[in-house]
Amino acid sequence: MMNTILSTKGGFFRCAAALFVVCVLVGSCARKIRFDTSSVVPAAQGTVKMKKDNNGNHSIKIDIKHLADPARLQPPKSVYVVWIETAGKGTQNLGQLKTSSGMFSNTLKASMEAVSPFKPTRIFITAEDRANIEYPGSYVVLNTHSL
Repeated sequence: MMNTILSTKGGFFRCAAALFVVCVLVGSCARKIRFDTSSVVPAAQGTVKMKKDNNGNHSIKIDIKHLADPARLQPPKSVYVVWIETAGKGTQNLGQLKTSSGMFSNTLKASMEAVSPFKPTRIFITAEDRANIEYPGSYVVLNTHSL
């Protein structure tokens, strides 16, 4: 059957094009990971999408909903900070996670996109007094398992 497909006019090119599309789709698929349920903010739900780009960097997209304002935590905090753990470079601060609510909803949502040259082995979010810190505090709000 394969010989029949390839021998028809344009069959080879159709097969080559289909193989190319499959390779591109498989190679560029983002991996989606859910955050574990939080004991600090039990209603919070979130996902992380990771994808390796053409330059070998790791694109990270975080989406969270039902996240409490950090000032309402006990003890109150000022910001949420996103961290990645890496195999070779330790723990890295990816930046502050900004929260907002929608026009028709009081649900606090947060999202962030970042790029790292290092492959994350774990992603977690802490509540902190300020965003520009070098090491995470112990107030972990959301966490993924090993990636």
